Amino acid sequence: MESELIYSNKGNIIQGPLLLMPRIFKDKRGYFLESWNQNVFNKFLDKEVNFVQDNQSFSKKGVLRGMHFQKRPHQQSKLIRCLYGSIFDVIVDIRKTSKTFGEWYGIELKASDHYQLWIPFGFAHGFLSLTQESVVLYKVDQFRYQDDERVLKWNDEFTSIQWPNIDHSYTLSDKDKNAPNISEINSDDLF
Repeated sequence: MESELIYSNKGNIIQGPLLLMPRIFKDKRGYFLESWNQNVFNKFLDKEVNFVQDNQSFSKKGVLRGMHFQKRPHQQSKLIRCLYGSIFDVIVDIRKTSKTFGEWYGIELKASDHYQLWIPFGFAHGFLSLTQESVVLYKVDQFRYQDDERVLKWNDEFTSIQWPNIDHSYTLSDKDKNAPNISEINSDDLF
């Protein structure tokens, strides 16, 4: 497993998240890769992460999901990968004392690349489906607690996320459409 540091939209290194690139073994039959190994992952991060749930979503082109997070004490860290199609995956730093607070990072995750994005808690997360159909799998280290779910507005002026222009309109849930700006979120809900 290899990784790359993640740089925010302002060129700063965002501490914590990593882009993970698995080793892929190819031959005339196809390929093999190890998509998850707890021992390797924990050694790589130099801490113990125990995933408790896998979530999978199917999205049509233009579906925008986000920006989601769970507040303390049920904060979630996530390991994201695109199994089919392609997405533009985005994180926003919502750690109040971080030097990159409010900055975002976005990357296209394609099924054909097999990259994974490690997102420790302290970040809002969302993605836009870029292809006619996309399937996303994400492992989480905390169960879903509906009362602790929070949403950050996908087009908040403070964060200024630059979503890709696609030849399709965006489709959002009512919850995501009506999400608050970062300045409207209770400070205790941030990290």
